Amino acid sequence: MKMKENSKIVYEFVKAHEAEDITAKDIADATGLSSRQVNGIITMAFQRHKDEDKNEVPLMERIPGEPTTDEKGKAVIPKYIHLTDEGRVITVEDAE
Repeated sequence: MKMKENSKIVYEFVKAHEAEDITAKDIADATGLSSRQVNGIITMAFQRHKDEDKNEVPLMERIPGEPTTDEKGKAVIPKYIHLTDEGRVITVEDAE
C-alpha cells in the first residue's frame, strides 16, 4: 500500500494518540495541516481504503461523541477519529 506524506503524518498522529478522543481539528492543529486536508485524508485514504482485491477495508472511523453547544448556542456533535482493527496492524514501513 502506498501512502502519501500527509497521510503518513495523519496516520502516525492518530496511532500515537489512539487512547484519546481526538477530532480532525485536533489533528490539524497538531500537524500544521488544514482541517480540510485532514478530513479529506481521513475520508479518502483511510475510511475508503481498499485492499488488494478492491474490497473496502476502513483503517479509521469517525465515532460521534456527546452533543455540545458552540459559542453561538448551536448544537455540535464532535466526531472522534479512531483506528479500526485493520488500521492498528499496518505500519508506516508497510505503507512505503
